[in-house]
Amino acid sequence: MVDSMESVTELGAMISYACQEAEKLPGALISSGGVEAAAAFCLIISSAPRGLFLHHGKAPYCLYYGILVAVAIFGLFQASAGFWVSGDVVGRRAVGKTIMWVSIVPLVMVVALGGGLVILNVN
Repeated sequence: MVDSMESVTELGAMISYACQEAEKLPGALISSGGVEAAAAFCLIISSAPRGLFLHHGKAPYCLYYGILVAVAIFGLFQASAGFWVSGDVVGRRAVGKTIMWVSIVPLVMVVALGGGLVILNVN
């Protein structure tokens, strides 16, 4: 089993390195966007809302799924931006860095909504 905080820490380190070196930026955008989208899709499919999102009517229930759909869309956008940035890394670095730093918020949202999202290692 891999702890989600360990994975988030590794993604944070990758974001930091990518913002320092232009060559690593497209790869970091693609991989972290893919992870965000995949985690959001997994939560949509396998995890029902819990905690604050229950027993308070339909609005929080819809908000839960709305947040996850928005994070999934942003993850796909981020991954596609990584491919776009790879076309001209030097000229598009500022846009790529901005998207990279903004991506921290959806990443935290997925981890928070997943309640410690644990990824199983299947052999």
